[in-house]
Amino acid sequence: MLRQHLCRLTVTTRGEGFTDLTGMLQHELSSSGLRQGLLQLVALHTSCSLTINENADPRVLHDLTTYLRALVPQGGLQEPYAYDDEGPDDMPAHIRTALTTTSLGLSFDQGRLVLGTWQGVYLREHRIQMLLKRNVSMHIIGE
Repeated sequence: MLRQHLCRLTVTTRGEGFTDLTGMLQHELSSSGLRQGLLQLVALHTSCSLTINENADPRVLHDLTTYLRALVPQGGLQEPYAYDDEGPDDMPAHIRTALTTTSLGLSFDQGRLVLGTWQGVYLREHRIQMLLKRNVSMHIIGE
């Protein structure tokens, strides 16, 4: 019988970078009692995103950060950003979010996320500001 479980994860980020959500997602999935189905994640903010990426070698996440900074520099490309109401790191964060994604769909089987051997699920904080509370909606549908 198909069932649903909806919850919200709150994560505190420590400035720009990646926060591994895999363990928290797996814990909530296990607590739901569902064994097989789909998990939909949505970051409820416009200045952070979600990604599935390498979880074994931290150099991968470092390189991703370096290239996101190069693609979207803090001060703008040819002129300063017009929008700076929430600080100079906010507009670059919005652009980086637009280039990535705020939602992910994942399968699970036997109560476990279906991920590759070296994959983890991350929240990517695009703001430099420290100690931001980020909410991720987690909608689990399965049996």
